[in-house]
Parts: sequence; C-alpha cells; structure tokens
Amino acid sequence: MKEVAILGSTGSIGTNTLDVIRSAPGRFRVSALAAGGNLDLLESQVREFSPPLVSVRGPEEARRLKTMLKGAPEILWGVEGLLAAAVSPARDGIVVAAIPGIRTLQPVLAAIASGRAVALASKEVLVAAGDLVMAAAREKGTAILPVDSEHSGIFQCLRGVETAQVARIILTASGGPFLTAPRERLKTVTPEEAVAHPRWKMGRKVSLDSATLMNKGLEVIEAGHLFGLRVERIEVAVHPQSLVHALVELVDGAQIAQLAKPDMRLPIAYALNFPERIPPAYGALDIREAGTLTFARPDLERFPCLELAYRAGREGGTLPAVLNAANEEAGEAFLGGRIGFLDIPFVVEGAMSRHRQVSPVRTLEDVVKADAAARRIALTLIQEREGER
Repeated sequence: MKEVAILGSTGSIGTNTLDVIRSAPGRFRVSALAAGGNLDLLESQVREFSPPLVSVRGPEEARRLKTMLKGAPEILWGVEGLLAAAVSPARDGIVVAAIPGIRTLQPVLAAIASGRAVALASKEVLVAAGDLVMAAAREKGTAILPVDSEHSGIFQCLRGVETAQVARIILTASGGPFLTAPRERLKTVTPEEAVAHPRWKMGRKVSLDSATLMNKGLEVIEAGHLFGLRVERIEVAVHPQSLVHALVELVDGAQIAQLAKPDMRLPIAYALNFPERIPPAYGALDIREAGTLTFARPDLERFPCLELAYRAGREGGTLPAVLNAANEEAGEAFLGGRIGFLDIPFVVEGAMSRHRQVSPVRTLEDVVKADAAARRIALTLIQEREGER
C-alpha cells in the first residue's frame, strides 16, 4: 500500500483526498494528518483512517484532541508537527500539501529532502519559492505532482510531448462570481459574495483569490516553475463552463486540451496514483451534453490582480513572494471586513512598488525575509485604507 500524508486534511483538498483514498480500499494507508482548528472533523478522520501521527495548530488544540481521542495516536503541533508529518510516509509514499499560504513551504522542502514525492495543491509554495523548491526537487530526483485542476490538465497534456514542441500553454479561468459585474458594483462586494464561487467548492482564501483572478495569476507563476516556461508563454482564457481545464499549443499550431467535470477528486486521484489511472471516473463527461463552451480574454482592468501577478512573474526573484504575502494580508483584511474588495489590488501593488531590491531566491531565508517585509508594508497600507473608510 502507498502511504499518504495529508497536510491540510480538514480543508477542501484534504477532505477530497480522503474521499479518493476511501474509494480505493487496500491501495493507500494514511501515515499522517495535519490540520488547524477543526478538531471535530479531524477527530472523525483519525478514527476512520487511524494515522500513527497527527499534527494540529498549537498546544491547546493538541491537548483537546488528546482528550477527544483518549491519548492515541501521537499528536504534535506547529511547525514541528508539520515537518514530522511531511516525512512520515515510506520512501515510495507521497505527501499531499494542501495548506493554503506560505506555511507549507518548510514541510514541502522537508519532504523533498527526504525523497518523498509531493502532490502540490498549495500554489503559494512555488509562487514564493519556485526556484528553490524546483532546484531541490531536481537535486533529489523528487516528483512534484500538481493537484490544481489546471496544472494537472497541463501535466496530462504534456505526457509524451517534448518541451521544444510546446509553443505556449493556456490556463482556463471560470471568471469567478463577478465576471460580468459592472466595476461600480465591485465597490460594494461583501466577503460572502466574494467566496460564493459559481463552479468549484473551495476554501474561503482560494475562493476569494478566484473572485479577484489572483488565483489565476498565482497559477501562471506556478506553471512557469512546474513546466519550465517563462510566463510570457503562459496565457489565460476565461471559460465560465469550467470543463476545459488547460490547453497546450504545439509549434505547428495544433492544440491538446484536457476536459473533465469540475471535480477536484480527479486531479487528486491522478496525482496519488501516478502514473496509473484507476476508477472511479470522477470526471466522466459526455461532451454531447456539455452544451456551448465559450472562451474569452480576461479583462485586466476589471481584474488588475492578474496583471500584477504577470508583472511579478516576469521580474521573478523575490517579487512573487512579495505579491503572495501582500495578497494574503489584503485578502484576510477584506474577509475580516476591514477593507473593500477593490482595496486588495491597491495593497498588493503598493507592496510590490515599495519592494525596492528584487533579489534571487537561493535560500529559505530569502523567502522568509521578503515575505515578512511585504506583510509589514501591506499591513501599513491596510491601516491607511481603513482610516479612509
């Protein structure tokens, strides 16, 4: 049986991963579960899958979970717990990295250093530290398997295709809940409206990023690292039906597309079982019943976060880490009711503009410093916007 550690087991990707494991009895064994504060759900997961190691947010959550589970299994917390979970599978096992934000970076690096394959859903890891992570993976010969539906689609399209034959890749975007909303309407968007994604069931952070199209911008940067392409060769097409997840255009003009129903269990199952494919067919699609499929260029005036991500991706170095950190702080402030929806790109652009020295990312410390500096600037800008409301 293949051993699987899940970082972020109570989130959307984590629960879908466990659903995939549940549907394939005898094929997988859960070596570790790591979660935050949703202890009720985590307790039920532990009782069902019996992992020998569990990690939670802090010592209080660990104490409570020990009481709920009556002492077993081993329960750790914080960074120490995440690092232990990341190296818990056997050498031929896999680590599912599904905690949103930069917190997953250290565990991912630990998994790579120990030779474990990584099924990567936390796109911020490659956005902030793609050069570092991919260099470590190449050195160790470790597989980084994409879990995002779009990147999984590209990965599948590129099987058997030489990089020299690729002209460009195209990521699709649903456009989120405000695709056709007048810009004036965006001034009054509430957090509840912003996280109500029309196609996908995701966590609040990813849903908000989809509403601003920052999620697609982060995916552009991530794709550049995963597939060894400059961001100029990675484009975005708005596709509200969310059935075509990615396209690869070859040098002769032919295009290869990957289609599936919008169900995250398909890319998760593909990553867990790679290079095999096994039933059930979560993404089974009858194209005759799909109806009309539409595609359009994204409106960068309506969605300035996408252009900011392209700018960061083109410049590279520490600037993507700044973009990511500022976006996390701005998103959290918006969801907390402190700033408006249109303040998010204002904060991100401000943090990027004030990042005077863009430098290469060679160490974890380079990322940590850029991340911390960007958060300080973002928080200052957020306070300024609060004062103007």
